[in-house]
Amino acid sequence: MESLNLARWQFGITTVYHYFFVPITIGLSLVVALMQTFWMRSRNPEWLRLTKFFGKLFTINFILGLATGIVQEFQFGMNWSDYSRFVGDIFGAPLAIEALLAFFLESTFLGLWIFGWGRINEKVHLGAIWLVHIGTVLSAFFILAANSFMQNPVGYTNNPVTGRAELTDFVAVLTNKVQLVAFPHVIAAAWMSGGAFVLGIALWLMWRSQTPEGDLGMYRRSARLGAIILLLGGVAVTISGDLQSRVMTQVQPMKMAAAEALYDTSPEGKGASFSIISVGTPDGQHETWAIRVPKLLSFLSTGTLDGRVEGINDLQAEYELAFSGNALTEAANYRPIIPVTYWTFRWMIGTGMAAMAIGAFALWALRGDVRRLTSKRWLWTSLAVILLPLLANSFGWIFTEMGRQPWLVFGVITTKMGVSPGVSAWEVAASLGTFTLLYGALAVVEVGLILRYGRTGAEPAPPPESLDPSERDDDEPFVFSY
Repeated sequence: MESLNLARWQFGITTVYHYFFVPITIGLSLVVALMQTFWMRSRNPEWLRLTKFFGKLFTINFILGLATGIVQEFQFGMNWSDYSRFVGDIFGAPLAIEALLAFFLESTFLGLWIFGWGRINEKVHLGAIWLVHIGTVLSAFFILAANSFMQNPVGYTNNPVTGRAELTDFVAVLTNKVQLVAFPHVIAAAWMSGGAFVLGIALWLMWRSQTPEGDLGMYRRSARLGAIILLLGGVAVTISGDLQSRVMTQVQPMKMAAAEALYDTSPEGKGASFSIISVGTPDGQHETWAIRVPKLLSFLSTGTLDGRVEGINDLQAEYELAFSGNALTEAANYRPIIPVTYWTFRWMIGTGMAAMAIGAFALWALRGDVRRLTSKRWLWTSLAVILLPLLANSFGWIFTEMGRQPWLVFGVITTKMGVSPGVSAWEVAASLGTFTLLYGALAVVEVGLILRYGRTGAEPAPPPESLDPSERDDDEPFVFSY
């Protein structure tokens, strides 16, 4: 296997792995901030216990996400140096702001929040966790601004002398039409993941026979909050996803056509259907059986039931004519891998809707006596509701990035032109093997820590006076358990 394919596999694997942590970090920071706000307003000790309990799990996830995210930056110089050289002037601004502003904001105030219990003013302490959440959202915004440039390049000029893309309008990059729909979609999906995580952990603790009966009401409280955030996030994902599909059709029509494996353009006024499931020939160009929803693809693409949707074959011919003769943009095939785009698009929607269904069912079941939530189905429900939004996020990103192929920056530079020319296949394979072993070990650490601290549940509420900074010794050591 050549270095290009190995470099793509490495970036894809490490990115998907890293993104398991990102949505939980963003979503859980919101949930923890809400829990602490509820405690500040009500002085109910159960909210304090839940704040510290889920705050501990949030911290574990944040640290593992940080460790895996560092690798992403290095790969631009390791395996994609030609791409970094070409687009460095564009990526430099948003990624520098993300590191210097957003990441420092969230990491600094997370440290203040972890070690500030009983040491700083309560309102300042509450503000710290809200600033952590704001920091995670800002990080997502600036990283998505860079990614949106890859989907729809704006605010730049291509310098033929230096062979580099040069930034001309930073505001245009930040207000890219792709960015404006992708950002709320990603944040809403992260809220779904955070809510689902809280719901799943709470259901699991209620299911365990070792959980004290007096704590069942507390975990029910957190489960209901998690379910509500999951459902509200799901509604926001649905609305923003609908808007995103229309923008995607405008800027990357090939990706939308590939999502349906639509080879022939649907004529104006007829409307293109959307297949829930399809069986076709091995080359994917001819359908043998399918379950279809009439005109749905046209609605997703154009907002109208009879809108025209361009097909893969027509777009391939159009791109061959438009991009031939340019070393940076010429490719034999401008089609992405159709089975990957087709199925990841459906798995993204299916797993997300399944998570919402479980959230709605759990919210309905939690309205009564929680002591009846003892059947084994609740164990599997708690595991499924945690995993489903994470899978939906991963499928969504795989669709987004694989559907853009063969482009690194759509219409500007192909993927094969961005790989590092001096890196051999065995060198990429060696680093890929190293990362696989390292990430496998980190997965064991993450799951082990979550199980260890999650199994114990929320610790008993401390005496009220222990939270008063005036009652604490300045030399008292910092501890993970606050």
